[in-house]
Amino acid sequence: MKKEEGEIIEGISKLDILISKSPNVDLLYKRAKLLIQLGENAKAVNDFSKILKLDPEQKYAKAQLEYLTTIIRYNNTDIYASTNTNFDPWME
Repeated sequence: MKKEEGEIIEGISKLDILISKSPNVDLLYKRAKLLIQLGENAKAVNDFSKILKLDPEQKYAKAQLEYLTTIIRYNNTDIYASTNTNFDPWME
């Protein structure tokens, strides 16, 4: 594990404690940002969902939620399940 990665994990742990005591939008944004840096997109999606439950008017959280959901969907596409890797409509 790299030093920077260890610092990010430590930061997430500290934020976990703060969020468990008093969840708020700012702390959730900070944790989501760190999770994205680690490549933990699914966990970041959870944080953005929590942000929207606390404040449905958070446009940045909505945008990030859509963006990360698309990335997760793309990463979970099994290219070996279908030869139609370009999702061409005539190949179905």
